[in-house]
Amino acid sequence: MNADPAVFARDFDKNCFTFTHGLSGNPLFSTDRLLALARRRARDPDDVYYDAGEIRVDQRWDQTPPCDLPVDELLRRIETAGAWIILRHVQNDPEYAGLVDACMDEIVALSGRDLSQVMKVRDAIIFINSPNRISTYHIDRECSWLYQIQGRKTISIFEPADRDVLPEREIEKFWAVDHNAATYRPQYQSRATVTELLPGHGVHIPVGAPHWVRNGPEVSVSLNINFHYLDAITADVYRANYWLRRLGLNPTPPRVSAFKDAIKRSVYGTVNRTILQPARAARRAIRAMKPPARKT
Repeated sequence: MNADPAVFARDFDKNCFTFTHGLSGNPLFSTDRLLALARRRARDPDDVYYDAGEIRVDQRWDQTPPCDLPVDELLRRIETAGAWIILRHVQNDPEYAGLVDACMDEIVALSGRDLSQVMKVRDAIIFINSPNRISTYHIDRECSWLYQIQGRKTISIFEPADRDVLPEREIEKFWAVDHNAATYRPQYQSRATVTELLPGHGVHIPVGAPHWVRNGPEVSVSLNINFHYLDAITADVYRANYWLRRLGLNPTPPRVSAFKDAIKRSVYGTVNRTILQPARAARRAIRAMKPPARKT
């Protein structure tokens, strides 16, 4: 990875910034190798996601068109399928582990920080997109580095602190109950940092930065390196605020009052252990008894 060290240190997980890399010619990202990887990842349904069809920028992920093809067959048809394929946890694959570890270690070194004390999970994803496919507007709970390997795409990234673009209510709902809570507002599109990613280029996306992607006229392959943080303090305050707002209150955002944040974390922790976690476990058990939604 090549990036301005001063920019990297200043904007790490705060603002988006671009970098360059040398992965675009790596044979691990050839069609044959990706097909083999897709088959291996598909052994665990949690390691593969895909859909196909026309997608709007403002469309929820749970409203995407279903696709009943096996992932390897969809990948063979990627030129015309209108598909979005995600291969998850690539760092666990023996053929890709070394490359992913090298990328992750490079990011940690460039950050100039001891991330081992705050990092919960280091993860890697490969995105494979059909020509002109849109990846819908959303926010993520991890900070990420998107490496463009093949093809080109245009990504719009918004400031995570802009409350016109991303209101407190949507952040609260995202952390508490709905990963699709972020709502695209076209009137604020001009506030986005719009970057065209070509092979050999990449962009850093901070935690909670709203973004959406439009693929170019050819198949796109991207590697996404993610860091999940161990510290969930702010997330738990947002979760507490979600339930307080449901009770008709107007809660203070995180980091405004350390005293209020501490109380919210304590109360939410108790409610989560005694009520919310058992309820989620019951829902998972019910879902496990249902037939799978798609084949892999």
